Amino acid sequence: MNFFQTLKKPMVYIGAICLLFVVIVTLQSILLPPKTYSDGGIEYTHYNNYVIFKQSFFHLIENKDLYQLYPQEHWDLYKYSPAFSLFMGLLAWMPDFFGLLLWNLLNVFVLFFALWKLPFENNRKIIFTFLFLIIQLITSIQNSQSNGLIAGLMIFAYIHLERKKIALAALCIVATVFIKLFGMVAVLLFLCYPGKLRAFLYTAGWTALFVMLPFMVISLAQMEFLYKSWLFLLKNDDPNADGWIHIWFGEKARPVALLAGGGLLCLPFIHYKQFHEKKIRLFFLSSILIWVVIFNHKAESPTYIIAVCGIAIWYFAQKFKPENFILILLAFIFMVLPSADFFPRKGRENVIIPYALKAVSCVLVWLKITWDLIFYKSDNQIPNRLTEIM
Repeated sequence: MNFFQTLKKPMVYIGAICLLFVVIVTLQSILLPPKTYSDGGIEYTHYNNYVIFKQSFFHLIENKDLYQLYPQEHWDLYKYSPAFSLFMGLLAWMPDFFGLLLWNLLNVFVLFFALWKLPFENNRKIIFTFLFLIIQLITSIQNSQSNGLIAGLMIFAYIHLERKKIALAALCIVATVFIKLFGMVAVLLFLCYPGKLRAFLYTAGWTALFVMLPFMVISLAQMEFLYKSWLFLLKNDDPNADGWIHIWFGEKARPVALLAGGGLLCLPFIHYKQFHEKKIRLFFLSSILIWVVIFNHKAESPTYIIAVCGIAIWYFAQKFKPENFILILLAFIFMVLPSADFFPRKGRENVIIPYALKAVSCVLVWLKITWDLIFYKSDNQIPNRLTEIM
């Protein structure tokens, strides 16, 4: 009996570790001195993103434009939906420490429980999955980001579909869209299951509800104005110049790359009948989690927790293969480790960032998953025990 088998309740230990990290990171964010984002600029908190989310609620109920700069309050623009602003009202009234703590807990534990519910029930898999993603998860909550929540909701959509709970799956996907629009890619999961018409109707219903939610606190005219302002912002949002497509091929190549990426994402459906296997559906979930990051022109370092989840799910959902181990090792070295404070700063600034190696290693894994999906040979089962990790 090895160490992993002796742990009778590994998720209890993992949950306790996650809780500890959340408390420490929240305290760190609160206690660190203010910082500036430009020379001679205004000083802002280290949890600036949470302040953006929190203040959006007050802007909403004060009938202000959510999508304008408010430099006296926070740095950068609010880019989420009016419905998300309303949701933040649950936290906005609290002192910053408690609001930020609950926000970070939400992001970590939605993902925690989603991964727990995946169809792999052995201690070794659970521990190695969290060890692989913990650095990137900490990076996300250090930036007070919503990416852990989005990854968790997308995984929960898969879980609910596996349990034939289409309404809950649709709710999870629509919720991600009203946080970050790239969540809409997860609707492709519906193609893997029966009941596609029901899924469409539930999605339309939840979407209508989320669109109308702000009507609780604002007028219809103001709501129409906000949605127009949001769409204008998204349409004119500048791409991230650090994106791998921009760096490697130039900005003009982005539409072509997006089209090619979308085609490759959907190509496995040429073997539609193979999606009756749980293993294939799980691989496709992994593909989506990675795709929404590598083809997102605004993806930043904290966003990569979504892709890291996809890589971990893909790798630990199957038996050991040397080529897969090499790919996940490259992803760990070039994508996960550079997010850690102990990673050499010069290496990150002079190698990882200029050549977009974080994204490139992720792309390599995604291409391998796509290959596995297209040329998959059925073994009629998904491994229940991970007896071979290394």
